[in-house]
Amino acid sequence: MVGSTLLKSTKFLNLSQCMKVLVSQNRSYTSKLNEQQLAIQELARDYTNRYLKPKASKLDIEGRFPFEEIKQITNLGLMGACVDEGYGGLGLDYLSLAVAVEELSRGCASTGMAVSIHNFLYANLVNEKGTPEQKERFLTDFTKGSIGCFALSEPDAGSDVANIKTMARQDGDYWILNGKKSWVSSAIEGSAAAVFATFDPELKHKGLACFLVPLDAEGVFRGKKEPLMGVRAATACDLRLDDVRVPAACLVGRPGDGFRIAMEQLDQGRIGIAAHAVGIAQAALDTAINYAKQRVAFNKNLTRLPSVKDRLTDMCILVETARLLTYRAATDVSTKNSSMAKYVAGRNATAVADHCVQILGGRGLSTKYDAERHYRHYRDARGTQIYGGVTDIQKRLVGHFLLKEHDAL
Repeated sequence: MVGSTLLKSTKFLNLSQCMKVLVSQNRSYTSKLNEQQLAIQELARDYTNRYLKPKASKLDIEGRFPFEEIKQITNLGLMGACVDEGYGGLGLDYLSLAVAVEELSRGCASTGMAVSIHNFLYANLVNEKGTPEQKERFLTDFTKGSIGCFALSEPDAGSDVANIKTMARQDGDYWILNGKKSWVSSAIEGSAAAVFATFDPELKHKGLACFLVPLDAEGVFRGKKEPLMGVRAATACDLRLDDVRVPAACLVGRPGDGFRIAMEQLDQGRIGIAAHAVGIAQAALDTAINYAKQRVAFNKNLTRLPSVKDRLTDMCILVETARLLTYRAATDVSTKNSSMAKYVAGRNATAVADHCVQILGGRGLSTKYDAERHYRHYRDARGTQIYGGVTDIQKRLVGHFLLKEHDAL
């Protein structure tokens, strides 16, 4: 319809010129936040500066899950940011949630990660794909303090989702689940999880189904907390499912919809991880600038040294590039856009954190200085290239959809 109208209104153009106008329209985009998004950004930023940032170092050192902080963020409404108001949410768009995750991650990467996964991978899934009955049971309480999880990965099925081994067998009005899930974030503290299982391994991805499973159900066993290199206040553990009986009403969609549901949710999840990475990168940039303004070498502030100025400039460019791609992905959700955002944001956050340590020199390595927390943020940043889909897979996805757009597969 748009193309037809455009062609009629531009008869003086040849076909080539018309197509250029169409392409230009399709690529139009603004990174300017609207009033609502700016308000959410300010809300999350103010909370982070006042309450979260001062506690972040202690949470990281102790590896303590941010229960109190999550409770406060729940009171702000951000644990149900995109959930319909009828179920206790704020009814916001993805970009509002992304800027909130960025601000929270700027103060504490672990807290930002927990908020991101709860919202993008669990709450949004139930809100958008659940039945009214499922929302009442698995969503309303999850905007009020309960934490949701996303159980997709297995010991032999990470990026290869079609290789899932967890079995789902129908038994009358129930499904019986058996299997093991790996790296389930917040499962130790969580109340329910979206669990993906196969009802027919021969069908590969077409045999997958998604179930909403209470984590206190009989037959659900949570493993020990995995010792993580970064985001140490966040948690991840295995989940074992031994003859777990869930009512048929806990099935999301239909049998066979699991792969589509997982892929659509991962498109959102990558936006959350990208925003998380941008927050980590911004924190490292802030630290480097503040230190460089105060530190004197060769009788001048580090900011006046060309080598340091060049590093700060590179850091700024890396942060802004990642932020723009993340905003674009949040406003135009697609596999290609979210994969580009996660790929760039993860790599850039790691590079920015590395620059930060280099500018701080010895103080960047010493545990006596607050700046060392941003060296640990280097480890936090490195993780953003792995969880939610490894960097290598994101690059392949971008290439696939690029060629598909150009009919070149």
